[in-house]
Amino acid sequence: MKTLRLVLGDQLNAHHSWYREVNPDVLYVLMEMRQEAEYVRHHVQKLVGFFAAMRQFSDMLQKHGHQVVYYRFGDAENTGSLDENLRQIIAKNKIQRFEYQLPDEYRLDEQLKSFCADLTISSSVCDTEHFLTTRSELGELFAGKKQFLMETFYRAMRKKYGILMQGPEPVGGKWNFDHDNRSSYDGQVAIPTRFPVSNQVAEVLREIEALNIPRFGNIDAGQFIWPINREQSLQVLDDFVNKRLPWFGTYQDALYTGDAFMFHSRLSFALNTKLIHPLEVVQASIKAWEAQPERITLNQLEGFIRQIIGWREYMRGIYWLKMPEYASLNFFGNDRKLPEWFWTGKTRMNCLQKAIGQSLEHAYAHHIQRLMVTGNFALLAGIQPDEVDQWYLGIYIDAIEWVEITNTRGMSQFADGGIVGSKPYCSSAAYINKMGNYCDGCYYNFKDKFGERACPFNTLYWHFHVRHREKLERNPRIGMMYKTWDKMAPEQQEAILEKAEQVLENIEKL
Repeated sequence: MKTLRLVLGDQLNAHHSWYREVNPDVLYVLMEMRQEAEYVRHHVQKLVGFFAAMRQFSDMLQKHGHQVVYYRFGDAENTGSLDENLRQIIAKNKIQRFEYQLPDEYRLDEQLKSFCADLTISSSVCDTEHFLTTRSELGELFAGKKQFLMETFYRAMRKKYGILMQGPEPVGGKWNFDHDNRSSYDGQVAIPTRFPVSNQVAEVLREIEALNIPRFGNIDAGQFIWPINREQSLQVLDDFVNKRLPWFGTYQDALYTGDAFMFHSRLSFALNTKLIHPLEVVQASIKAWEAQPERITLNQLEGFIRQIIGWREYMRGIYWLKMPEYASLNFFGNDRKLPEWFWTGKTRMNCLQKAIGQSLEHAYAHHIQRLMVTGNFALLAGIQPDEVDQWYLGIYIDAIEWVEITNTRGMSQFADGGIVGSKPYCSSAAYINKMGNYCDGCYYNFKDKFGERACPFNTLYWHFHVRHREKLERNPRIGMMYKTWDKMAPEQQEAILEKAEQVLENIEKL
């Protein structure tokens, strides 16, 4: 029986059980498809990164003796459609069985179910063997509960895998050291030189340009800094645990214009394409901590591990529990278009100019840049969640819908009404100024609420709370904001709201 096995672009797991044996009756297929390149407008580095990694994975399989069909964008037989390409390959190679791994995106999951239902040959699906939980595990943990607390899920994961545990108790006597990890960067610790990943991707880039694939953002074809194979991914992991982990927790929230990556790992693309396994990352981090406990304190380690086994797995669980309805949630009824400068970075607001500019340059921003700068503005300004989703999904190299939409529509925009977050994550300019140097030299005054150059974050912050008072006032984590507002003089309230309306009317000119 000749079997065709589909490998998607985010399923580059060399340790999958599929590859343990070389079977001449098994044919693997990887495809660069227009349907995947064009379902949203992507950053050029995201397109290049995925297709360059797929090509290297295909080469690796062939070197190990596996049979592989690889469709490049420009190949004459490549229709650009998943279904059409698969039918073509099945007919040409007299395939008698079709197999695939569980996709991580709902749309592809539905597409492949439908495709298999129409097949006249047998088919089957298996796990990707990457995640630490099943699709349904989060739902089972919270069965009958109204709230899905990430902290509860995280503790369950720690216990399940015995990570940083001493018997039934957490190492260090605390589950969470987040309170210790909120410092701005003060320059007292030197930021390590970035590990020199350098990939020649000019050929991939030329093909994308020749076919006029929709794209945006910047790329240096001779200096592509993201890992595109397993060896590079392990090198970046080693760089992180030895050079950056000692200060990761302390500065993970810092906003700093001097370095795009600071102490962050740069592993999200490798993880989300499955070039590297989350437990590998966790185990390497713990090993480094055990070897250098005086250099790597527990708060640095725990803060990082929480992102890997807690937040990442939690968001995937929410995705599969709540899709497809989740993709249409709009708790506040926001309907404003995303400003055009989100695609160019051309705004006088220094924080947004820097965060967006970095994203256009590197297809990357860390979680606070995404949550408390770009996401914060979109929330306060009332941007339609679909527009926000498409921007985040397109601009970041690590953005795949299962992790993007739950972070964007959930935590960032509170469009889910509190499934992911217990309150909207928003702030005035004071928080942005506190966390780094983004306000330095800005056209706007981060202290001013309603003057000519008042920071838009200040006026929009109060405008947001006023216009959504009915929905938010009873939230115990927000009530204090309304007490503060109510104590303001009426003329001050009026000035703030009037200024906010001016900001929204002139949002394209900020």
